[in-house]
Amino acid sequence: MTVRSLSTEARARIEEILAPVDADLAARYPGDRAAAQPAHTVYVGAADVDEDTPTSWGTRADEIAAAATEVLTDLAGDDPAVIDLVRARLRTSPIEDLRIDLEDGYGWRADAVEDADARRAGEILAAWTRRRPITPRSAGVRAKGLGEAERSRGLRTLELVLDGAGGVPDGFVFTVPKLRDVRQVDAVNLLCSDLERVHGLPDGVLRYELQVEIPQAVLGPDGRATVAEAIHRGTPRLTGLHYGTYDYSAACGIVSAQQSLAHPVADHAKAVMQAAAAQTGVWISDGSTQVVPAGDPEQIRAGLRRHHALVIRSLQRGFYQGWDMHPGHLVTRWLAVIGFFRSAMPTAAQRLQSYFDRASGAVVDEPATAMSLSLVLQRGAAAGAFTPDEVLDIAPLCTPARLAELRAGGGGLPV
Repeated sequence: MTVRSLSTEARARIEEILAPVDADLAARYPGDRAAAQPAHTVYVGAADVDEDTPTSWGTRADEIAAAATEVLTDLAGDDPAVIDLVRARLRTSPIEDLRIDLEDGYGWRADAVEDADARRAGEILAAWTRRRPITPRSAGVRAKGLGEAERSRGLRTLELVLDGAGGVPDGFVFTVPKLRDVRQVDAVNLLCSDLERVHGLPDGVLRYELQVEIPQAVLGPDGRATVAEAIHRGTPRLTGLHYGTYDYSAACGIVSAQQSLAHPVADHAKAVMQAAAAQTGVWISDGSTQVVPAGDPEQIRAGLRRHHALVIRSLQRGFYQGWDMHPGHLVTRWLAVIGFFRSAMPTAAQRLQSYFDRASGAVVDEPATAMSLSLVLQRGAAAGAFTPDEVLDIAPLCTPARLAELRAGGGGLPV
């Protein structure tokens, strides 16, 4: 049978058209980062933070957990191991990621006061690198933003933080608040490169996140998604997008009683962020709740239940990081994260077992789904929800090496 083939010239022209496309897509969408995304970012005002903050927050969180055993048992469901894992986490590594806040959570103070607090913040960040794992594995600051009224103060603060730290501490990242225009990203890139020059550092050492808390960060005046262009101007320095619940809601005209990370305007903003960041390696963080588990016992129980429900909601929607603002939030953060991934692990492991041995099962998964299932195991293990041995007990083919190969694009299947 004669096959009517494309001409040599047509094939060459197709390659000529698509080769640059391949290169652009590979550069712009390299895929998920290999590092484990933190489950949360804790914000602590610069006037209130000290070297012992991670330990004291963990201790206070453990005390709250001990006093709220009944409600935690109810929230944990049928898996008694969850609470033990949460309590262990609170005692050993309660905070994964932390920002010392010199912006909204700090306010405007005399320059001499903020200068001193900025230097002290740098000293604390440097000290934390020597005390891991009880201290965060990544930490940094949120200085004031790039608007005309605040940028001089914000730039000076960041300079003094790095001066106080004696350079760039391991795991350092800073948050740029109130993104409104993609040209601000260009300014941050210039800021980073010049600070690296001043400190004698290699190019690309300084990393930052953008805070999406103004509607113009989502939709620009020309109808384009500002955040999408910001990602591609900012990477590889840009590592994350953080949703700002209350500034964004207020800017959209939502009354204070209805402002929440579960409001429809929040869902819209985060859906745009999520789509823009997909396959870029930029992490998305959900926002915060101002309701904390404090007060009388009933108020504490209500606060714990509310925060747990919000974290579960975020996880179900694919937002694996969020803000925590109070030691009690650590309790329900880890309760939700550990419980979520422990409950998801058996099904994910069984489906991957079938995928790896190509056995027929109730679900026939494609490679993209298999990669997603492997991320369940990766995220759950990173959170301490289960061990590799627990996975292997269910799915012997789901070895760490094979899962790593699958995430790297190798498929994990025998040749």
